[in-house]
Amino acid sequence: MRLDVDIKSKAFESASGKRHQVLSDVSLSLSAGEVAVFVGPSGCGKSTLLRILAGLDHDFEGTVSRPQQARLGMVFQEPRLLPWRSVDDNVRLAAPLADEVTLSNLFNILELTAHRSHFPGELSLGLARRVALARAFAVDPDFLILDEPLASLDRALAARLRDQIATLVANRSAMTLLVTHELDDAIRLGDRLFFLSPRPARILHVVPIITPRAARNDMEVDRIRADLALLHLAAD
Repeated sequence: MRLDVDIKSKAFESASGKRHQVLSDVSLSLSAGEVAVFVGPSGCGKSTLLRILAGLDHDFEGTVSRPQQARLGMVFQEPRLLPWRSVDDNVRLAAPLADEVTLSNLFNILELTAHRSHFPGELSLGLARRVALARAFAVDPDFLILDEPLASLDRALAARLRDQIATLVANRSAMTLLVTHELDDAIRLGDRLFFLSPRPARILHVVPIITPRAARNDMEVDRIRADLALLHLAAD
């Protein structure tokens, strides 16, 4: 399982007729079991890039190659749950072939067991984001896309959910792409970090994280963060 990306350009035309370039010369490859993290300023084009990689946007110059039969799991910036369906039903609708053992394990890891019969309107944002994650993982994806899954959560809740994502990713061989603004999240979850420029987004640096994910304690994260700061200073 492999993803190969070579996007020469992505642009759109505004209502005024002005053309805006969003992406420029973005090339990367991703293998099964690898977690790639895109880090870049707001509005640089990260979500546009993810939509292209998910096959939701074909209006670009370049190529994106992945196995045609690959199962896609995606978590959007907003949970996008069906409000008239329970938590259990929201997940089962996306993954009708998932067995009860698989779903029970997912709900247990994401601390959703007590909420399976609840409706989205009864959930906090943190719980709704967990349901969105459960829905994505329930399809047993070959290719997983996470678009800022920890956004708008307080630090403690985001850290707990980040650890849960790490647990789920570690038990699967899916290719994973994550977008985040938080460097700590990128360091703790990623195998390779892709730092993007302001719009039009291009890749400024690619940084592999050699330390195994389970060994990235606070001290190691601080060390990696310091190394990244030196990299950016050298680039400046």
